[in-house]
Formats: sequence, structure tokens, C-alpha cells
Amino acid sequence: MAKSDLTDGYDLRSLETVGCGGAPLGKDVMKVFHRQGYGLTESTGVLSRSNSPEESRRWGSVGRLTACCEAKIVDADTGDALPPGKQGELWVRGSTIMKGYVGDPEANSTTMDPDGWLRTGDLCYIDGEGFLFVVDRLKELIKYKGYQVAPAELEQLLQSHPEIADAAVIPYPDEEAGQVPMAFVVKQPQSRINERGVIDFVAKQVAPYKKVRRVEFVRAIPKSPAGKILRKELRKMVLVPFPSSKM
Repeated sequence: MAKSDLTDGYDLRSLETVGCGGAPLGKDVMKVFHRQGYGLTESTGVLSRSNSPEESRRWGSVGRLTACCEAKIVDADTGDALPPGKQGELWVRGSTIMKGYVGDPEANSTTMDPDGWLRTGDLCYIDGEGFLFVVDRLKELIKYKGYQVAPAELEQLLQSHPEIADAAVIPYPDEEAGQVPMAFVVKQPQSRINERGVIDFVAKQVAPYKKVRRVEFVRAIPKSPAGKILRKELRKMVLVPFPSSKM
């Protein structure tokens, strides 16, 4: 909706709220829709949200925690709590958090800790003023020469390009680096952007290890009914040889 002209022929003055879930919103989209929140199925509701236009201007944040829960950022390898500003796995606890998965003790043991903390599987950080930032899913991170690259960060950057309608990023196997970021890009109508244009656009704005190394143009990004990118479908596509740039 933020980039499409499909709404131009409609009177939307009575529209007060638009809800969006499934993935973080990019900065350009946030300028249009203003507020973000965060929650999980396992939390049975919203865990954080922006409560004012001023809070919404803190780009990338999903707001402060609601009164019903507490949270901490944890080193996923050691389980140690991390200070403000440090990225790690988000753990949450509170009255709205589920008691566990019915009939699945194995999933419960990996998701819930004995003190009632829910391991969200999300890579996040909390700043010094208590604002929560969701970086990406831990399992989606691209491992490039020992560095961790969040696909969501690159996707938001790509989607900010005026000639790109949509984009998704996945890890692509590489003998030297282990994995490199590969972008699937949907062009805007009449767009003339090419592989080099995409790669250069990203390279100018990120650290060297985050650069997009391969690009494939597609008609649409496969997504679930909830709007989540189906990365498994994209990974299947790269198993079949097709022309693509390699940088």
C-alpha cells in the first residue's frame, strides 16, 4: 500500500487503523503507517508497541514493553543476560505467556526455561530508554566468514529503493565465505534497475560483510497468507541453475 497507486481511486478518509504483522516494517513504510508493535502466538497478544507519534519516530523500534510482561536480551550460546544496546535472543515472561505446547514436551523444553521465560528465537536489542528493536529471526541469519547478517535489514534497505517493489534475501552457499547474501528482487513497473544497480545500492550503505553478492529478479516474492516470506521456497529455487550475477 505504501508504494502502490491502487488506493488512489478510493476515499480512505474514514480509515483509522491499518494492522500489519509477520515481519518488521521498513523505514519508508513506517513513514506512512507510523506505529509498530511486537507479539507472538505464544505470547497470546502484543508484548510491545509504540504509543505516540513521537515514539514512532524511533525508526526500527517496536516500542516499549506492555505492563503485562518483562523481557531480557540473552546471549544465545551462554544464556547470559546482555546490557542495553547489545544484540541477542529476546526472552519474555509474563501473565499472557503460554504455559507450553500441548502434548509436546520436547518443544516445551527448548522453548520455555524453568523460570517461565519464553525463548522467542528473535534477534533483538533494547536501547537505554527501554525501546525494543527486532533485528531478525536467529535461524534466518546469514553466516558470512564468521559474521552474522540479518536478511531483514537488507530487505528493508532494498525495499527503500524507488525502483524496487519488493525484495527478499536468503543465504547462498559459498566455498570461501560459507554463505553470502542473495537477493530476490521484484521490480517496479517501468524499472530499469539491473543486478549491478542493486548490488551497488546496497554496498554504499552497509558494512562490506553485509553486501549482497548475488541477485535474481522475480515476478513475486513467495509469502504465506500472513505475509511472511517463504524463504524455503526461495532456497528451492537456487537449487535449480539459473542465470545470476556473482560478485
